[in-house]
Amino acid sequence: MTTAPYLVILGGSAGGLQAILTILPQLDVKLQAAIIIVLHRQTHYESVLTELLSAKTMLRVKEAEEKEVLLPGVIYIAPADYHLLIEADHSLSLDYSEKVNFSRPSIDVTFEAAAAAYGCKLAAILLSGANSDGANGLAAVYAAGGITVVQDPESAEVDYMPRQALLMAPVEKVLLPEEVPVFINSFTGVDNRC
Repeated sequence: MTTAPYLVILGGSAGGLQAILTILPQLDVKLQAAIIIVLHRQTHYESVLTELLSAKTMLRVKEAEEKEVLLPGVIYIAPADYHLLIEADHSLSLDYSEKVNFSRPSIDVTFEAAAAAYGCKLAAILLSGANSDGANGLAAVYAAGGITVVQDPESAEVDYMPRQALLMAPVEKVLLPEEVPVFINSFTGVDNRC
C-alpha cells in the first residue's frame, strides 16, 4: 500500500480535545492525507481517547505504533508518554527521551520531525492549550515549506498556546475549529503549494 502523500498534524493541550471533537465529524472520508493528533494528556489513566475519537468520524482512528507506515485517510494518535517522530520514509517512531516544554508527547517534536519528512506536503495546526509547546515546531514547518495554522485564540478554551504561536512563529491561517475541516479537506487540492 502507498504511504500517505500528505500529512496534517493537529496539536493541542487543555481545550484541544474539544476543538478536535468539532473538527473530526466534518472530515472527508476520501481524505488523501494522513492525520496525526498530538494531545497532551495524563499518563496514569487507561486511555479511551481512541474510542472517543472513533465515535466522531468515519475515518479509521488508531494509536500510533513503532515503525508503522502513514496511510491516507487514517488518524494516528500519539501515545501517552512518548514523543512521536516521523521518519523520511513516512513511518513512525516512538521516542522516550526527555520531556520538551514539560510535555511528552511534545507537539514541537512531532512538528519538527514531520517538517523534515514531509516539507511542503505538511499542514501543522495548533489548537487550544496552556503552554507554548508547538510554536517552535510551527516555525520549523514554515521553514520547510509547510502550511502553519493556529486556532483563533478567541475561540480557544485556553488561549495561551495559540497566542504564543502567533507571537513566536510565522502563522499563515487563523481559523475557528469549524473552519479547520474545510481547510483539511482541501489541503491536497488548490491549497497545496508543492
